[in-house]
Amino acid sequence: MTATATARAGTSLISPTDHMLILIDFQSQMAFATKSIAAELLRNNAALISRAAKSFDVPTILTTVAEKSFSGPMFDEIRDAFPGQSMLDRTSMNTWEDEGVIAEINRIGKERIIFAGLWTSVCIVGPVASAVDQGFDCYFIADACGDVSVEAHERAVQRMIQLGAKPMTSLQYLLELQRDWARSDTYDSTTGIAKKWGGGYGLGVTYAKTMFGASEGAHA
Repeated sequence: MTATATARAGTSLISPTDHMLILIDFQSQMAFATKSIAAELLRNNAALISRAAKSFDVPTILTTVAEKSFSGPMFDEIRDAFPGQSMLDRTSMNTWEDEGVIAEINRIGKERIIFAGLWTSVCIVGPVASAVDQGFDCYFIADACGDVSVEAHERAVQRMIQLGAKPMTSLQYLLELQRDWARSDTYDSTTGIAKKWGGGYGLGVTYAKTMFGASEGAHA
């Protein structure tokens, strides 16, 4: 049988309306011991995915562990993207075992969930494994997660992939939400996020626009 190509996206690609984002334990105490990724890059990537989710109106859960008594506040880069949104504070290391978080997940009602946070081997593996077990379609943003060592992070990534979760990167998350430069409603916000937090790609966007007035695709 010969396959026939059609001009439409694969169902495994994410869209702004088909998932929720859960940002877990991006807190000072957790970041102090994170060694698998530089703190400044972690904060940059947390900002990138937060702004992407906000721009595309992705329902987002913000959760912390022992915020007042031990771990400290969530990164300003995330809080600034969601002004006024409350943090769901937990005692459990596994977000999926917290009744308040589960109530919010059920209220949002998306079967596809994307996770990011600290640490990969504990606070990301726990809810990913639990969500997969309950039939959810799980993704995780690997470069917006971190752990106490490269080894700990990589083994956690392997474990989640073996469970069926799909890895992504922060810039990939932003660009997969946009996916077509003809989508003019989000063009400016997407390129604006890229210019500020998109590393070398963002520099390229800034250069092209400044020097040549260039734009992606057919966007006017």
